[in-house]
Amino acid sequence: PLTMSPSAIELLENLIADLEGKLNLAPGADLLVAEADKGIGKPQTQKTKQNSKKKQPNNENKNSGKKGKNDVDENIPEICKLEFKVGLITKVWVHPDADKLYCEEIDCGEEGGPRQIASGLRLHYSEEEMLGKRVLVVANLKAKNLVGFKSHGMVLCAAETKEDGSEKVEFVEPPMGAPLGEVVTFEGLPPPTPLSASQVEKKKVFAACMEGMKTNDECVGTWNGHVFMTTAGPCKGRSVKGGAMR
Repeated sequence: PLTMSPSAIELLENLIADLEGKLNLAPGADLLVAEADKGIGKPQTQKTKQNSKKKQPNNENKNSGKKGKNDVDENIPEICKLEFKVGLITKVWVHPDADKLYCEEIDCGEEGGPRQIASGLRLHYSEEEMLGKRVLVVANLKAKNLVGFKSHGMVLCAAETKEDGSEKVEFVEPPMGAPLGEVVTFEGLPPPTPLSASQVEKKKVFAACMEGMKTNDECVGTWNGHVFMTTAGPCKGRSVKGGAMR
């Protein structure tokens, strides 16, 4: 009969013990029974289940994240994608590095305080005339650096060319009773649903609206004939009729 030396038997027993330890088997346990009890040999199925569980919430998060400002109905009039707010100029000073610009602080009734806006109106208004003016602020435009001054929006004006070729520019003003921060509506159109500033710039919304923005024969601001309205009445200029609004 075949005999094994004590050292060979000892080595074999050590190998078996090492294998049992790696497989978390009790000494002398049946390997096939242990596999059935512990599910050894099924790691692929377990991983697949874990992966499917992980993917499900990710898909749900993607779907839920599709709702927001970008859900604005593209069929609404372009003017309803802009946000015009009633504001009050509370501070004004000459831009130190630009001949035509004023720098203003405009109270739009916002929690963050007044907006800083630059306007090219030095040829049309004195500082004294600017201070305390009620204005319309285009509020959802991207902030822009104007000769080193960051302007958060723009004030809306009406302009006409005079007989001598010069230009007359004046504010389109909200009525006295309109509260600061009120968002202008448009007579005969749906309520405004403003886009984000980045979307307004990307889709060139303001530029698309410019052709239709004019004062009528009563100096009232309109877009394609729809009046700029507040709860206190229409917004209008002082004297410019049929003037382009910008």
